[in-house]
Amino acid sequence: MLQNHAIAVVCSSNQNRSMEAHGLLSKKGYSVKSYGTGSVVKLPGRAAHQPNVYQFGTTYEDMYQDLMKKDPHLYTQNGILNMLDRNRRIKACPEQFQKAKEEFDIIFTVEERIYDAVLEELESRGTASYRPVQVINLEVKDNHEEATLGAFLLLKLCETMSRVEDLENEIEDIIQDFELHNGRTLLHTVAFY
Repeated sequence: MLQNHAIAVVCSSNQNRSMEAHGLLSKKGYSVKSYGTGSVVKLPGRAAHQPNVYQFGTTYEDMYQDLMKKDPHLYTQNGILNMLDRNRRIKACPEQFQKAKEEFDIIFTVEERIYDAVLEELESRGTASYRPVQVINLEVKDNHEEATLGAFLLLKLCETMSRVEDLENEIEDIIQDFELHNGRTLLHTVAFY
C-alpha cells in the first residue's frame, strides 16, 4: 500500500501548490511532507516586482500577521491570507527541500525547474544506501485554482499507485495510463539515496 510509503511534494516556496497537495494527501491518510526549493519564500506583494520575502523557517503565522499589518484588504482579496491560514493548520512553517534529512519513496514536483532542482540535490548528496526514490513532475501553474486541481490529480495518481503490488515494475504503465486519461504529461526519474 502506498499509504506506507513516504511521500514528499515540492514546489518553490512551500506555500501554494505543495501545501494544497500536502493537505489533501494527508487528509486521505498518506504519509506526506512538503517542501520548497527556492532560496527564500516569496509571496505576492503590492506589485509584481515587489514580492513579500521571508526566510524558510519563518512561521506561516508570522507571515499571516505581517501581511495583516501591511494590507489586510489586498491580501484577503488575492487569497494570500486564506492560503496562509490553511498552511498554518497543516504545519508550522515552510521547509526547504535541500535541508530535508528524510528519505522518501516518492517525490512529486509541480514544475520542471523544481524537478531539476530536486534531482540535482539528490545527485549532490551521493548514494549511500542505493534506496530508490520515484521522482515525478506534474506541471501545475502557481495559482489557487490550478493548485487545487493539481492536488486532486496527485491524489488520483497516489490512489492508482496504491493499487499495485510492485510499484517499481509498474510505474511506467501507471504514468502512461495517467497521461492518457488526464491529458497531462509527467516527467519521471528513478533517483537513489
